[in-house]
Amino acid sequence: MARATDRYLTVAEVTESARRLVSRHPGACRLRRIGSSRAGRPILMLSVGHGPHHVLVVAGPHPDEPVGGATALVLAEQVARGERLFAATHPALVTWDFVLCLDPDGAAVSEAGAEEATAAPATVPTLRSYYRTTYRPIAAEQPEWAPIVGCQLPESQALFAVIDELRPVLQCSLHSTDIGGSWVQLTRDLPELAAPFRRSAAALGIPLQHGTFDALYWENPGPAIYVLPPPDSTARLAAGSENIGASTWCAPPRYGGVTAIVEVPMWASDLAEDLSPYPDAEHALRELAGLVLDGGRQVTAVLDKARAFLPPPQHEPLRRVLEWMADGLYEMVADSWEPLARQAAAASSADDPRHLTTAQVAALNIVARRQPVRAAGLLLRLLKASDDRAAPALYRELDELFTAWCTDAEQALRVRWVPVRHQVEHQARTVLAAAESALTALR
Repeated sequence: MARATDRYLTVAEVTESARRLVSRHPGACRLRRIGSSRAGRPILMLSVGHGPHHVLVVAGPHPDEPVGGATALVLAEQVARGERLFAATHPALVTWDFVLCLDPDGAAVSEAGAEEATAAPATVPTLRSYYRTTYRPIAAEQPEWAPIVGCQLPESQALFAVIDELRPVLQCSLHSTDIGGSWVQLTRDLPELAAPFRRSAAALGIPLQHGTFDALYWENPGPAIYVLPPPDSTARLAAGSENIGASTWCAPPRYGGVTAIVEVPMWASDLAEDLSPYPDAEHALRELAGLVLDGGRQVTAVLDKARAFLPPPQHEPLRRVLEWMADGLYEMVADSWEPLARQAAAASSADDPRHLTTAQVAALNIVARRQPVRAAGLLLRLLKASDDRAAPALYRELDELFTAWCTDAEQALRVRWVPVRHQVEHQARTVLAAAESALTALR
């Protein structure tokens, strides 16, 4: 496998690397525009190989999850060189199609945050440096998710059109999580994936995520492997995802294909794979609900004082996210854990399956801390850019909270940085293993 990068790549760097790959392998590689973003930025797809079966890899679905571009390039390079170590990399059997960045508008906002940072980058990134610069759009502006909430973005439509054209046997959506372990969400089980996925994580020292907020109620056929329930099983879906059947993830199954959402952590927490029963989980969940609500209230209180001089939401994506979060998101997250708290309270004997594990509680701990700190980082960017005389004092007030929250999260979750090359290596190996498993089902 090609050597992975030691840092995240910008969209421009990913695009330039793809162009160079096409120049070096003109017979094997093609680059084309499959659509445009809302702001008119190109959405490009690199295709490698000429096989009848298509594997579609989607990088950059979320701008605060920057690993996918480098993963796509590592995979593309391997296939372009004609390596036939796997059936999936045989260019006469499989065509690999890489969407280089599904949300270039969001990526531009995130990359601008990194450019605005005045401090020199730390040798090892910290949660504080990450949340000060990153950006994640509201649900209605996330290309994979927008159809779920009834929005039809041009980015979503471009991906739907490619899926209809290629009818891929496998779609891999490249995601990362800020803290925790690695996991895979599938629209259909791929039995041969579990073993190589587990081996890859172990070899690189990456924990597996046993229990995740995204898939708390999904089938779990293997460690950190989660299978999407049927769309009508809404009781097993996380709050806000009841219409998940409308997402881009669920398009390949129309043609017999499968989608794999491959998550790798930026910061690992070994709590993610601790399967020991959590003592008094009911109390812990109610404390975490209070944590997200209290943090949300504190950020919103600063936002209330700053609204008069901040750019309006219709012109400022950071402000749109802040208003969206203030308008019930914290409450929705906290309320969604109430059934789990009741379940934990009802557990009796030590082997009662209703007991929650340390890994499951840790997954919710991550979410509870993530929401307020994510909002605080966005608001700090807006306050720093403002020339209103009230902005500096509000900035100092919020920065004190933000710093304390980041420090508390690092300590409570025992985080450790996962080198980017390891994130990329594990994600690429997992995609290859998923492709091998998907092709096995065709034989």
